[in-house]
Amino acid sequence: MLHYLGKELGAGQEQKNAWYRHWVGLGLAALERQLAGNPATSLFCHGDTPTMADCCLVPQLYNARRFDCDLSAYPTIAAIEARCAALPAFDAARPELQPDAD
Repeated sequence: MLHYLGKELGAGQEQKNAWYRHWVGLGLAALERQLAGNPATSLFCHGDTPTMADCCLVPQLYNARRFDCDLSAYPTIAAIEARCAALPAFDAARPELQPDAD
């Protein structure tokens, strides 16, 4: 999508970053509301052990930081991410630790 914005629509880097931050912010705000208001939310998105939801959440936050998204409005998400980061499997999956990382 970001490639399309630049190549097809002529958007500059800051315009693409603003577009990304806008849509990620909307999505994370909705997820924060859902998680914070759901009794199934506990240590992780759905209970006390990680699920696929947590496996999908962590990379989204990694990319959000790449584009300087302000994540301060999402305390539930931040707490879940911190618990994920403390687990060896999540730590080993960080992009910068992968063999093809640049």
